[in-house]
Amino acid sequence: MTTPFDRPPSWAADAIFYQVFPDRFARSGKVAQPHRLEPWDSEPTLFGFKGGDLIGVMERLDWIEDLGCNAIYLNPIFQSTANHRYHTHDYYRVGPLLGGDEAFQNLLKACRDRGIRVVLDGVFNHVARGFFQFNHVLEQGEHSPYLDWFHIHGFPLNAYDQRHGPPRYGAWWGMPALPEFNTDNPEVREYLMQVGEYWMEQGIDGWRLDVPEEIKTEGFWEEFRRRMRARNPEAYLVGEIWGDASWWTATGERFDGTMNYLLCGYGTSFATGGNVDPQAAEGLQYRVEPMDAAGYAAAVQGLADLYPPHTLAAHLNLLGSHDTARILSVAGGDAEAVRLAALLMFASPGAPCIFYGDEIGLTGGKDPGCRASFPWDREEDWNRELLETFTSLARLRREHPALRRGGYQVRHAPSGGDFYIFQREYEGRRLMAAVNAGRQPAAAELAEEAGDWERIWGMGTAAREGEAVQVSVPPRAGAVWSITSLPG
Repeated sequence: MTTPFDRPPSWAADAIFYQVFPDRFARSGKVAQPHRLEPWDSEPTLFGFKGGDLIGVMERLDWIEDLGCNAIYLNPIFQSTANHRYHTHDYYRVGPLLGGDEAFQNLLKACRDRGIRVVLDGVFNHVARGFFQFNHVLEQGEHSPYLDWFHIHGFPLNAYDQRHGPPRYGAWWGMPALPEFNTDNPEVREYLMQVGEYWMEQGIDGWRLDVPEEIKTEGFWEEFRRRMRARNPEAYLVGEIWGDASWWTATGERFDGTMNYLLCGYGTSFATGGNVDPQAAEGLQYRVEPMDAAGYAAAVQGLADLYPPHTLAAHLNLLGSHDTARILSVAGGDAEAVRLAALLMFASPGAPCIFYGDEIGLTGGKDPGCRASFPWDREEDWNRELLETFTSLARLRREHPALRRGGYQVRHAPSGGDFYIFQREYEGRRLMAAVNAGRQPAAAELAEEAGDWERIWGMGTAAREGEAVQVSVPPRAGAVWSITSLPG
C-alpha cells in the first residue's frame, strides 16, 4: 500500500519528454572547443566528437517547446572522455566540452523560466578508468585507501593492456574502460547518495538511472529514493529496465517508472506489421515481430496487469533511444508506420519521450548510427509530415487530460485483423482512438447508445447508425475522436 509520497510526482503524467544526446544535438559556437572535432554533418563514429554543447541546447529551447515538449531527458553530462559520457570521470563537474558547470546552470535556469523539467542520466554502477579513486588504485596498487571501492581481483590490473590477460577487476560487461563500483562498501554508497543529492539541490527534477539492475546491494535504490525525495518531494526517478519492471516500481520504494521498451516493441510490431529492416532491427533488446490487433491488445493488457495505474502513467514511453536503431530505420523507411507508432505512444498511459531527430525522420542503425548530429542546416532533408505528426500529437495530449490521466479500454481488436480501437476516459470525458495498420480500408461497429463524435486528429469517419457507431479509417492511418457525452 503506497502513500502519496511514494507515488510518482504529479507532473510525470503531464510530461512530454525530449531526449537529448548532448554531443550531437546542437553546437552553439560559444563554447571553447578543440579544433579536432568531426565535421557536424559527417557520419557518426563510436569515438569521435561533434562538439554539441549545453548552450546549444539552450539556444534550441524554442524548438523543443514548439514541438510540444515540457521536459528534457539529458544523456550524461558529467566530465568524461567518451562522447556519450557514460564513462564518468567526475560526478561533480559538467564536461568542459559541453560548456562546464556554468553552461548547465544557464540551461537549467532557462528551462525553469519556461516551465521545462530537466532529468539527468545517472550512471552509478560503473565509472571511467580516469575516475580519481580508480586512478588512485592504478597508481598506488594495494597501498591505495580506495582499494575496496572496486572489485579488485589482483595486480597488475591490466586496465589498458590485455596482452597479459583480462582486467583483474570487476568491469561492466568485462569492458576494461568501465570499472564497477563496490556498492556494498558504505563509503561508496554514501558517495553516490551525495552525488544524487548534490544535483537535486542544484535544481534538477529527477534522474534516469542507468542499468540499475546491475547494482545488487540490498536497500541501495530504496535509500536513493528516500534521499532524493527528501531533497525534492516531486523528484522523478525512472529506471532503465528493458523488461518487466514491476518489482522496481509497484511498491513505491524504488522507481516511479521504467523506460517502457516493452510498449515500444509492441507498438512497433503492430504499426509495421513486422515489416522491419532486419539490419536496423538487429541487436534490439525487445522483439519486433508480426502482430495483429488482438495480439497488440493482449500485449497492452499484459502491461496493464503488471503495474498499478499511477505507475503506468509515469512510465517513460518511447519509440527509440540512444541504445536502439532509429524508429524510421527499424520501420524500413515507412514513415506511415512511424506515424501510427507515434499515435499509439502519445495516446497510451505514460509520458511520451521523443528521441531528438525522430520528429524530422532522422535515420540510423544501432550505435553509433542512431547518434547522428541534428541536421539543423539541411531543412530540405526533414520529413515535414512526421514533424507535423509529432507536433500535433503533443498538442492533442496537452489539450486532453484523458490522454494523460484517463483509463484505458480496448474497444475493437479482432484476431487476424489490423484495426485497433481503444478509448481513454477521464472525469466524464472520452476520447476514442483508432489505428488501421493494414493496407486496406477498415471499419468496425461499436455499440454506442449516445454521444456526439468529433474527429480531433487524423483521418477517419464515425457515423451513427441507431444505437451503434460505424468507425472507418483509411489504410495505414489513424484517427482520434472526442465524445462529448457519455451513454446513459
